[in-house]
Amino acid sequence: MIQATDLKKALYSMRDKMAEERDYLCELDRHLGDGDHGVTMDIGWKAVAQALDDLDAETDISVICKQVAMAFLNAVGSSVGPLYATGFLQAGKPFKGKTALTSEDVTTFWIAFAEGIEARGGAKIGDKTMVDTLAPMAAYLRERGGGFDGEGALAAAEKGMESTKRLQANVGRSSRLGERSIGTIDPGAASAFLLFKAFCDSVQPREKV
Repeated sequence: MIQATDLKKALYSMRDKMAEERDYLCELDRHLGDGDHGVTMDIGWKAVAQALDDLDAETDISVICKQVAMAFLNAVGSSVGPLYATGFLQAGKPFKGKTALTSEDVTTFWIAFAEGIEARGGAKIGDKTMVDTLAPMAAYLRERGGGFDGEGALAAAEKGMESTKRLQANVGRSSRLGERSIGTIDPGAASAFLLFKAFCDSVQPREKV
């Protein structure tokens, strides 16, 4: 079981990961956009952490997810704000009144998160976006069924992220680059992978080798 306190801990870990990888994400974005994706994600997740600080006594999973969504949306003005907000709103929706998640619930949580983002943004696999990370992760969890397999889902997410290096951007500002967008991992795909990795490492710690 993942208690509400465990979920909050994972969310704080996601904040830390975005701060740690801010410069890397900005460097990726310099090749495809304004070069500020890392800063944007860092700002958004710092706002999430501030919201969590105010939710110290809150144990309702859906309430926590709603507040995370609103904090990120209010802090981030770019298109990524509504996407992540929708993801967290959809992820928390099935768990109103619940104070803990079973392993099966975590599977449901991440499938709903990915589906919410895909539906809101309209991008598909192959468009060179965060969907290339999230959709394979969700597909793995959906096909596997049952309890949450973070290791397998993370491998699927990483493979999807890496695939964006070979892709030409079809949506968003980077699509204006045409073939010049090929050769760089999409920063949104990278940040989505790093966030999911931080979550997995928090709830299913793995031995470091």
